[in-house]
Amino acid sequence: QVQLVESGGGSVQAGGSLRLSCAASGRTVAYYPMGWLRQAPGKEREFVAAISSSGGDTYNAVSVKGRFTISRDNAKNTVYLQMNSLKPEDTAVYYCATTRSGNPYRAPRTNSEFEYWGQGTQVTVSS
Repeated sequence: QVQLVESGGGSVQAGGSLRLSCAASGRTVAYYPMGWLRQAPGKEREFVAAISSSGGDTYNAVSVKGRFTISRDNAKNTVYLQMNSLKPEDTAVYYCATTRSGNPYRAPRTNSEFEYWGQGTQVTVSS
């Protein structure tokens, strides 16, 4: 069983930055890809970014490319999402996620590839 706990959410004005963290416990997550998903009110959960087990492969959604950066520290069992140039449309609950399936050296490209996620952290961007 793996547990994922997100932190770092909050309220920020447009153009600001936040860094989300996800602490993983349970089975060692260093062997598995991880990622971030988000869900805005009234919308379906969507893929944001993902990273392979070693960190050698990353993939970002088009909507956040150039603004968000995913990274991981396997020694700390932690994954991060640095969010810059935030926009009001980035407002959502952000979820950390991982998977035990597929190629561990490839970053997932869609939210359907993830099997486990945390409780989420709220990010609110005001204009």
